[in-house]
Amino acid sequence: MTARIYQRPKNAMQSGKALTDRWILEFEPAEAKKPDPLMGWAGSGDMKQQLQLSFPSREDAQAYADRYGIAARVHATPPKRLKIQAYADNFR
Repeated sequence: MTARIYQRPKNAMQSGKALTDRWILEFEPAEAKKPDPLMGWAGSGDMKQQLQLSFPSREDAQAYADRYGIAARVHATPPKRLKIQAYADNFR
């Protein structure tokens, strides 16, 4: 049972940064998805794919994984790069 721990990225469709300070523990798929013969929907018998746990810090998520014997990989958050630009730069 493996999982990944990451910080939720900012929504590209909105300017707000709500819930971006939370860390997510998400289980990796244990089996491949296969199409349903009747409807054609993709599905699998792996119920852990539906589980997503939220933590206030990376250390809390890692401590949870260690406590329950879950092999977890931490994906580092990329640094935030700001493009400082003035409105007058549009007319140069």
